[in-house]
Amino acid sequence: MSDETRERNKITIPITGITCASCAGTIEKGLSGMPGVSRVNVNPASEKASIEYDPGKVDARALMDTISGVGYGVRVEKTTFSVGGMTCASCVASVEKALAKVPGVVSVKVNLATEKATVEYLKDEAGMADFRRAVESAGYSVMAEKEKAILKIGGMTCASCAQTIEKALNKAEGVLEANVNLATERATIEFDAGVTNLRELGKVVEGTGYRVVKKEAEEKEGEKVDEDVMKVLLARRRLLSAVIPALVIMTLMMLHMVVAIPGYNVIVALLGFPIVFLSGWPTHRASWRAVRHGRANMDVLISLGSVPPYLISLAVFILPATSFIEMATTIVTFHLLGRYLEVKAKGRASQAIKKLLQLGAKTAHILVDGEEKEIAIEEVKLGDIMVVRPGEKIPTDGVIVEGKSTIDESMATGESMPVNKKVGDEAIGATINQQGLLKVKATRIGKDTFLSQVIKMVEECQGSRVPIQEFADRVTGYMVPVVLGIALITIVAWLVFPGFFMNIITWGAPFLPWINTELDTVALAIFAGIAVLVISCPCALGLGTPTALMVSSGMGAEHGVFIRHGEAIQTMKDIHTIVFDKTGTITRGKPGVTDILSDGEFKEEGILYLAASLEQGSEHPLGQAVVREEKERGNSLAEVESFEAITGKGVKGRVDGKEVLVGNQKLMSDSQIDFSQFKDKLAELEDEAKTAMLVAVDSKIAGIVAVADTLKEDSVQAIAELEKMGLETAMITGDNQRTAAAIAKKVGITRVLAEVLPQDKVAEIRRLQDAVGLVAMVGDGINDAPALTQANVGIAIGTGTDIAIESSDIILVRGDLSSVVTAVKLSRATFRKIKQNYFWAWFYNGLAIPLAAIGLLHPMIGVAAMAMSSVSVITNSLRLRKARIEPGRQQGGRG
Repeated sequence: MSDETRERNKITIPITGITCASCAGTIEKGLSGMPGVSRVNVNPASEKASIEYDPGKVDARALMDTISGVGYGVRVEKTTFSVGGMTCASCVASVEKALAKVPGVVSVKVNLATEKATVEYLKDEAGMADFRRAVESAGYSVMAEKEKAILKIGGMTCASCAQTIEKALNKAEGVLEANVNLATERATIEFDAGVTNLRELGKVVEGTGYRVVKKEAEEKEGEKVDEDVMKVLLARRRLLSAVIPALVIMTLMMLHMVVAIPGYNVIVALLGFPIVFLSGWPTHRASWRAVRHGRANMDVLISLGSVPPYLISLAVFILPATSFIEMATTIVTFHLLGRYLEVKAKGRASQAIKKLLQLGAKTAHILVDGEEKEIAIEEVKLGDIMVVRPGEKIPTDGVIVEGKSTIDESMATGESMPVNKKVGDEAIGATINQQGLLKVKATRIGKDTFLSQVIKMVEECQGSRVPIQEFADRVTGYMVPVVLGIALITIVAWLVFPGFFMNIITWGAPFLPWINTELDTVALAIFAGIAVLVISCPCALGLGTPTALMVSSGMGAEHGVFIRHGEAIQTMKDIHTIVFDKTGTITRGKPGVTDILSDGEFKEEGILYLAASLEQGSEHPLGQAVVREEKERGNSLAEVESFEAITGKGVKGRVDGKEVLVGNQKLMSDSQIDFSQFKDKLAELEDEAKTAMLVAVDSKIAGIVAVADTLKEDSVQAIAELEKMGLETAMITGDNQRTAAAIAKKVGITRVLAEVLPQDKVAEIRRLQDAVGLVAMVGDGINDAPALTQANVGIAIGTGTDIAIESSDIILVRGDLSSVVTAVKLSRATFRKIKQNYFWAWFYNGLAIPLAAIGLLHPMIGVAAMAMSSVSVITNSLRLRKARIEPGRQQGGRG
């Protein structure tokens, strides 16, 4: 959108759910009634609303809320990109503020730990170019999302051709480096994915008169891992460039205390210059950039604590004065040490993404015209038949079409036991085939695979926020200016009330060896002011939540638990009741044979054989359960003659020459078959939530086959553990009260919401929220989507390879309830760690700044403590990995 259009306060909002002109009229009516809206035009064909409005009276967010309020959706795009130059929470606030001002931006989340910004925006209003300008105008940089691609080029005949293409590519916007190889006829291009793409690069080549034969994306896993390694190496190089001369200065200083060293001040000044101005240059550059844009951050504090003291100290060559060079060099050195340890610790905290990136297969063996061919994983297409031998990884998500084996799915579900697989079963990409040869048909590739969805989800969690962080971020946005004010007041106070402060440091001198009471008041005032500057640490506050989420998301991935939003972590600690859908959540969702009863004349095996043989012609789930049971026992079925399905009653036909009926009591009554001997047993089975199928042979009752949706193995244990953790549980189902109560009793749930139709589940959840407070809902994520959305925390369970479920806050890959216990424990452990991080960060700043102001902390001690405070927060977050989140392991109670 042009600047001119923006000045007229116009906005175009894409809308979902519009089906006719009436829909458009409803939206227009809702928007027109808003204060500040002067014109609205909703086009049902393009599904867009063009709105003119006064930004002083209404904003884009309010317009979208109104559209949602009248029952329609807003199509919002989301992008994530890296931001360079951020060093503390104040930087985060500056970047968020700049991005939020871009017209069309709906929400902004900036993460200091991952150095990424996630922006939700309206596609017609804003784009990457706008975000780049906004970030750069605030004094930061949008880091290139580096990707590599290989273009196979046709038509090159000489070196001049290669040079022409190479020159054109290197001039193209977004291209970082391009090399064209005439011998291989390939162009290897490194480019910024946020600026350009393979299609645009292909156009550049074609614009020079040549053609692109093939486009190939290179592997990026190694590059992502190497990026963190390079950050650590760069931080270490900067540290070493400072620490060696700093150690020499410290040695000389101690010797000078014993015996005067000729030219000591000159030597120290010369040694200190490269430390303060060369090793510390990146910090000073970031500091200047911040000041130039009217901001103050951690870099500003370090620069003010090192550069002015060094320059003031040069006065010792002219006037008798105190030298601060040793202090200035120590401040820079300790700052660089803190940065090195912080980068290293942050790298450890982000191990989850690195491990996930390394899990995928690099190649696949596919069948082409009956011949096996090895190809790169990126070349696999939907429908390809992949050959997977024992010990190999499944290349991508698919369905087994030939063979049977066991597969190690621990990378996906956290379950260590291998899973038996046969024809028709799903196979998850990157899991390991253990025994037999498998042929797998590819059903998901690229960004749609299970592994890609997991990586995206973990990254989203790491980039999300916990509500408690909002307050901390607002405070840290003002923290640096406040600290600058305190430092200035400290210096003035020392100069105005020197006697008061001298009494304090005289008292502390016997206990604190770094206090020098022989210095003059001006020197002591400067020392105190600088100590206040360098000891405050907004970084510790800024890293408290992101690092905990980084570790937590990795732990969750290892256990098959994916927390999609940071908000869910904070909400989960206050949940009062967890509501479970019955079918497929508490129960298996697939009926199974539970009982076989005989009248004494027939054997149980014979009754099952006859019933299963007859039911093979039925499509009813209960009948199929009987067939499945007989087949799983390894038995074959008989041919059926004269098969007939009687709606609402059962089936009948001839099996092995016998007239067989399988059905309910009404079928038997209509056929005048006496089943009175089983009356009591039928009532008993019904009380146990089982469906009894009566079997009659040649007009005489033979027995009963009972079928039920059986409980999952861990349901009872999981419910008991949740209750022990202080949570109440409830079950919601469409079953009748008697059947629902029987299931609930078995599993240990006391609150039952029975005979609830799917469309009424939302109302039931809302009623429960009114009665008890915060409610979590556990369901399948598809049929239960509205109820999951209504719940304060929606938990989708047993979703197979498709885990991108927007209606849920937490997604559990495994289909068992023990994962719910793990999710609750992980959420509580994570929030406890976040609270600990904030407590220690506030405690540190609250204690350290006053002590520095009254002269009890030397700047050297202060900068060392500042450096360690950030590292201690990250280290504390890393300790989260020791939390006992497995079911059955003891953990703290609520909160």
